[in-house]
Amino acid sequence: MTKGNLIIVTAPSGAGKTSLVKSLVDGGDDLCVSVSHTTRPARPGESDGINYHFVSKDHFMDMLDQSAFFENAEVYGSHYGTSKIWVGEQLQDGKDVILEIDWQGAQQVRKLNPEACSIFILPPSLESLRERLEGRGQDDKDTIDRRMRQAVSDITHVAGADYIVVNDDFDTALADMRAIVRSWRLTVISQQFNKAELLTSLGHREAMLKKPL
Repeated sequence: MTKGNLIIVTAPSGAGKTSLVKSLVDGGDDLCVSVSHTTRPARPGESDGINYHFVSKDHFMDMLDQSAFFENAEVYGSHYGTSKIWVGEQLQDGKDVILEIDWQGAQQVRKLNPEACSIFILPPSLESLRERLEGRGQDDKDTIDRRMRQAVSDITHVAGADYIVVNDDFDTALADMRAIVRSWRLTVISQQFNKAELLTSLGHREAMLKKPL
């Protein structure tokens, strides 16, 4: 039996987080992405249950009152939350779960699960970030200006992550993320659980659990 890892992916809006995570999940074994609940309207091309669970604010608040969320945050006036039950089920099934969340949610998860892996995706420059936001054609100038101000604020929290991936070249950034996931699966914390039988047979599991290197 194996136990999955939590992998937090955070980025300012427009940095390419969603595209990178999708490619990572499509090419990875035992890797899945959490589908968050949100009160914001669906954007063109988004589908309920695939990109997000789109719910009313009243429904979201009911779930919040029932402590149904693993983490939650308010971003640009909309609420986002990750299902506590769903994440727990995937981890127990041995799947690594990716949480696409903002820095507020990342702080909540790291506080409850300090063993979680955290990746912060950065754009190569603020100019390129603005170009990406404008290129999406989804927001007016005022909204883009607000997102740029928020991006600058978000980036100040990069020190809370374990890894930084700069999304300048997509293929390179994706390769970096794959390397991070692979390396995290090989940490002592993960292997103490997933290779417990082997460690016990070698007579070293208890020593690893008790003695620092």
